[in-house]
Amino acid sequence: MGAGKYEFDLRNFNIREAGGRITRAVWRAVKFVLSVLSLAIVTYTIVCLFYSTEEEKALKAENKAYEDLYPALPRKLYHIGTDLEKLSKTDDVIYEDIFHADPPADDPMSSLSIFFGSDSIPDSKLVFYTAHKADRLTADAAKVDSLFRNIVTILQQDNYVMPPMELPLKSISYTQTGAGVGEKINPFYTTPARHNGVDFMVSQGTPVLAPAPGTVTAVTRSRKGEGNTITLTHKGGYTTRYAHLTDIFVSRGQSVKKGARIATAGMSGNAYAPHLHYEVRRDSTVLDPLNYIFASVTPEDYTNMVYMAQHTKQSMD
Repeated sequence: MGAGKYEFDLRNFNIREAGGRITRAVWRAVKFVLSVLSLAIVTYTIVCLFYSTEEEKALKAENKAYEDLYPALPRKLYHIGTDLEKLSKTDDVIYEDIFHADPPADDPMSSLSIFFGSDSIPDSKLVFYTAHKADRLTADAAKVDSLFRNIVTILQQDNYVMPPMELPLKSISYTQTGAGVGEKINPFYTTPARHNGVDFMVSQGTPVLAPAPGTVTAVTRSRKGEGNTITLTHKGGYTTRYAHLTDIFVSRGQSVKKGARIATAGMSGNAYAPHLHYEVRRDSTVLDPLNYIFASVTPEDYTNMVYMAQHTKQSMD
């Protein structure tokens, strides 16, 4: 057994076995790191228990808002369903009075399917969306109910005149609906221009019919602009105009009955393709013709026609 080597420790003033310096240094470093980590953990725990960050305060406030909103949602949804059911019955009565037909079947609660979304929707978004939607639907229901009451009041007046409510064309699909009233792109100048009617894309020679009884107040034959046109004047200050016609079968001052053939559609004047440009006015005010075709189309076709007219950016003339 060999003799060990010793050295004098100047730090502690004692004799110790030589070697092991690296081991002792590593051990001191490990103890220092463990001490720092322990102190950090204790400090973090104390801070979490007694102090809240701004984000944590916001989350607590949001959770409190959820707790306040959620109990009122079932009651609001119940009232909305009741109001929609009442509006649906009122709508059915008005539909029967105007069109003398049974109203189309419709589920008044179908639009509420969003309230029963999948579990993938976060609760926070669902709660706030539902509360906002409930308030908005309640306000909309009140407005619609007020409008229905005004409509019934107007219909009961002795001097009320029904506007032209028929399409000037037969057997037309919503896919034949072109640009409606508003700013559209002119096909010839490719610039925005005011469009005062709705375009119905039909073949050359398609019969154009009077949508209501009236008197022919203007007949124009031209190779420019709107081409061959007819203007009919109806009761109540309503007028209807028809442009880009091919043949005209009426003359100025002539009285026409509802459904009478007054012309054929075409592409006279500046027209991009055969179509009928149809306008409705009252006392020189431009109206949207799609608001006056209820007697000719189903609710589904009407919805699609409105969509096509609004989203078609380029007119045919």
